[in-house]
Amino acid sequence: MNLALQVSQLKKIYPNGITALKGIDLEVAEGDFFALLGKNGAGKSTTIGIICSLINKTSGKVRVFDYDMDVELAKAKSLIGVVPQEINFGLFEKVSHILINQAGYYGIPKHIAMQRAEIYLNEMGLWHMHNQPAFRLSGGMKRRLMIARALMNEPKLLILDEPTAGVDIELRHTLWKFLTQLNQQGTTIILTTHYLEEAEHLCKNVAIIDHGEIIEHANMKSLLNRLNVQTLIFDLNEPMTQPPALNPYRHRFIDETTLEIELDRGQTMNDLFQVLSNNHIDVHSMRNKTNRLEELFIHLVTKHKK
Repeated sequence: MNLALQVSQLKKIYPNGITALKGIDLEVAEGDFFALLGKNGAGKSTTIGIICSLINKTSGKVRVFDYDMDVELAKAKSLIGVVPQEINFGLFEKVSHILINQAGYYGIPKHIAMQRAEIYLNEMGLWHMHNQPAFRLSGGMKRRLMIARALMNEPKLLILDEPTAGVDIELRHTLWKFLTQLNQQGTTIILTTHYLEEAEHLCKNVAIIDHGEIIEHANMKSLLNRLNVQTLIFDLNEPMTQPPALNPYRHRFIDETTLEIELDRGQTMNDLFQVLSNNHIDVHSMRNKTNRLEELFIHLVTKHKK
């Protein structure tokens, strides 16, 4: 397995004595879409900052596509694109200039930078604003511009730190589609997010960090399979005036057209729908009551505290 990122015994102790990272190990395979999850203050941003050489580590090793960042920093950085949490470009710069200037930091010739700027602004639906100052962009547009800027060096490893924070649902789903396509084209992506449904939807593998320690590092599907129960909400086409017995499922009617059912591990969706059909219950839509990854995340973090 080729690794896009290898972190070994990474520690960070700040001058005020706070230990942000307690010797973490982390591996991300080339081509992965990887989630790094944790509460505020858990160590996510410190980890990302060290990988991007924005924060000095106390000890440990970081390798990016087999380049040791202590030895070949410039080569390692040339392979990384970063979308930080905060908007950090000049608001009075023209949109296209922000991208072209970013390319200049990597020694990319201006004519190539101009071509890439047009490509990525079109990808992000921003080309019509290319000659406008950045302050004219909406919040969602600024987020998209951050992603376009991070792609100017055509990185093999793209790091997204809360990329959809504060954007509307429609834009979030548009970005999900774009990032999935980018990953399918071979770009390795590391995502930090507080929207756990985002991680569940996009990511193949996940690590959970808590108080500077990695408390879980697993395949997303295998991690979710640990849940013993999932609670499903069914919206019905027709109201139910007489609640039926749905043995062997625990259930309750929230109202006449909304049914809640608990599905235990081992109980299949096919069997459940057969029982619903037998009871002449016509389902319009179905959803999880709570995000499954969120349930598991809370359980693991709570368990780690004990």
